Amino acid sequence: MSDSTATNRADAANDRLYGLAAEFDSPEAVLEAARAARRDGYRSMDAYTPYPVEGLDTELGHPPSKLGYVVLAVGLAGVLIGFFLQWYASVEFYPLNVGGRPLNSWPNFIVITFEVTVLLSALAAAGVMLARNGLPSLHHSVFNTPGFERVSRDRYFLCIEASDPSFDLQATRGFLEGTGALAVTEVER
Repeated sequence: MSDSTATNRADAANDRLYGLAAEFDSPEAVLEAARAARRDGYRSMDAYTPYPVEGLDTELGHPPSKLGYVVLAVGLAGVLIGFFLQWYASVEFYPLNVGGRPLNSWPNFIVITFEVTVLLSALAAAGVMLARNGLPSLHHSVFNTPGFERVSRDRYFLCIEASDPSFDLQATRGFLEGTGALAVTEVER
């Protein structure tokens, strides 16, 4: 067999491989495994846990979320939109002088302004979060991992993706087995 044939077979195997998933039984174990993987140079990895594990996102190399800034900007826009719509309706479009009160009675506008702010902020937060997470996604390759259904109850998984520059099937498998994983499984696309 020639070297090019062996290379083509290895490329075909890597094309069908999403990565390697390691199963752990505690949040401390998956956190320590992620920390060790980061130290060893792995960058394309993700963890799956039944609840948020403090510090895990940092160990996985995820930067802090900028979602709060988006929600703040949309909330400020909501304040301006909500107030402007009420002001325009009361002062410009349909002025109605009741009892000699000023047309621009801003205290009356506070409740609706607040409601518009909350509505637009919530919609922006949900929309940006869904878009950023690539949702809705009906299937992900890691769902094929044996035992993965337990991730919603009592198991923790760390998946190092085959797209990682440091990924080598045998070396990565040895590394994950050395972290104390209960099982290491190949995840196919």
